[in-house]
Amino acid sequence: MFEEQKLTGEILRCAYDVHSALGPGLLERVYEECLFYEIAESGLRVTRQEEMPIEYKGIEIEAGYRVDLLVENKVILELKAVAELHPLHIAQLFTYLKLSRCKIGYLINFNVKSLRDGIKRYSI
Repeated sequence: MFEEQKLTGEILRCAYDVHSALGPGLLERVYEECLFYEIAESGLRVTRQEEMPIEYKGIEIEAGYRVDLLVENKVILELKAVAELHPLHIAQLFTYLKLSRCKIGYLINFNVKSLRDGIKRYSI
């Protein structure tokens, strides 16, 4: 188990490595594949497109919601490659945090000149 600061620091290092190598302008799927690779290579446990079932009145509903990347079953990474982030993107991340019971989530938009401007951290 990694402590929170070390874990999130390593995740962000991987994201910066991907953005430095590729820059903006590619499809979200490309960044997802490359970030998955970088995080796995760093020794962290990461899954891609992890399904988030919804529990409603005691039943589990498979609604097709999928988290882009889940790191160490603690941190959700929701990736974007858009001109600008919208409130709906933030709401989506909070929904995933609630469904997964994770406490930390990052919304990372790779379609920016400087990745520093594309990273938003949220917690519940």
